[in-house]
Amino acid sequence: MSPSSSTVLVTGATGYVGGRLVPCLLREGYAVRCFVRSAERLQAQPWSDDVEVAVGDALKADTVPPAMEDVDAVYYLIHSLGAGEDAFEDKDRRAATNIRRAAEAAGVQRIVYLGGMRPKGERQSKHLQSRIETGKVLRDGAVPVTEFRAAQIVGSGSLSFELVRYLTERVPLMICPRWVHTPTQPIAIRNVLQYLVAALQQPDSAGEIVEIGGSDVFTYAEMFQIYAEVRGLNRWVVNVPFLTPRLSSHWIGFVTPVSNSIARPLIEGLDNEVVVEDPEKAHSLFPDVEPISFEAALRLALRRAETGTIPTVWNSAVSSVPDEAPSTRLELSEGLYREERAVDVDAPPALVFDTIEQLGGDTGWLYGDALWRLRGWIDQLVGGVGFRYGRRDPDTLRVGDTVDFWRVETREDNQLLRLRAEMRLPGRAWLQFKVSPHEDADARSRITQTLFFEPKGLTGTLYWSLARWVHGPLFAGQLRALANWAEERTADGDDSPQASTARSVPTSA
Repeated sequence: MSPSSSTVLVTGATGYVGGRLVPCLLREGYAVRCFVRSAERLQAQPWSDDVEVAVGDALKADTVPPAMEDVDAVYYLIHSLGAGEDAFEDKDRRAATNIRRAAEAAGVQRIVYLGGMRPKGERQSKHLQSRIETGKVLRDGAVPVTEFRAAQIVGSGSLSFELVRYLTERVPLMICPRWVHTPTQPIAIRNVLQYLVAALQQPDSAGEIVEIGGSDVFTYAEMFQIYAEVRGLNRWVVNVPFLTPRLSSHWIGFVTPVSNSIARPLIEGLDNEVVVEDPEKAHSLFPDVEPISFEAALRLALRRAETGTIPTVWNSAVSSVPDEAPSTRLELSEGLYREERAVDVDAPPALVFDTIEQLGGDTGWLYGDALWRLRGWIDQLVGGVGFRYGRRDPDTLRVGDTVDFWRVETREDNQLLRLRAEMRLPGRAWLQFKVSPHEDADARSRITQTLFFEPKGLTGTLYWSLARWVHGPLFAGQLRALANWAEERTADGDDSPQASTARSVPTSA
């Protein structure tokens, strides 16, 4: 398939793999169209102006055909694991069916699908079985499918990397169930991308199922030890064979950024051996791809994580969060509680907005951090995301990014930042910051902070009535701290955005 004359549709373009695949395809010369549920989520990508955007939802059949017009190949990178323990299988099936039918009707020449290894073992993982079934659904048609089956993908911000990193970094004495001794063959994200791009240029791969993996076979226990050695840490593994997947998911949910609803099906997959059975097949079809070792992939991921140059993270996609936190645009309507406050700041709008963008992660929330942490702990206790997400980047935000238990829903440079709550709530909540030039002077600004809450039933109304007594002083204190910090930066001559590494966050806030 010639890059200069081919149009490629990438589904799941806001996800971890899709967000990294698109620039690779552009560099090869392909015309790329991204199929997304929200066009806003691509606007912050450096390559957004170089792609065509088709808005739709793979679960809504009527929105798919327009995206397939004049398309030569489709990358299927949709995964519904974040829908929860009991919903992802049906959603995976429906989405794959809709894409396959639309591709057939449009005369698409090839579908390239990245799935998971066939589970081996007594306890079959529903998560991996769904990945296999998705491949069958896509192949059940006239369009040839190249299906790659991979185990854990290791890269900066990947789910597998974050599991190893958080468990090893945070727990000196690791209490581990039997799944940590299951053989697996992780693969570096750079190798995955090489295979995906090469598939379009290798006609013999059409209709093939290709298992891909790195150069090493390890258990998770061995991966923990390798990570510890690379980081210079002393870690000990204590085997606790009676830990069930449910108990393990709660443990992982407590220590890592992965919520319980995602952790459980994921752990069931880790309990299955996932090793490439026929490595020669991948090598014969794609001789130019040289799989690197787990340690090499680990060092590359750490280097990117330490420098903050992470293009995508595992929870980049909307589907990485449960349905309890849907992706919705804010609509002001009856029954929507609104709490607004404003403050004038002796600092220019660009610097004020840059200060607001530093909230969360290592910076914290500037006022009442103990209360923020308590709220995160309570949310985690009831199965929510808690404070585990952190930030993709310490300095900048883009639409779709997570900030602790918030997600960036809207961002307008130097003007507006709206965060949607992803903690468990009896309703929906947003926190918005609007920056505007002061009418009296260009060097002054006004910050308008607004908290929105849309209650669900009587429980939501009661929650708001109780919570607002805490919200009042908490958000008022945060707004004052933001203003003080922006003014301190102005006084210090720190007027260049993205210089957070040289800043000091006011400890008095």
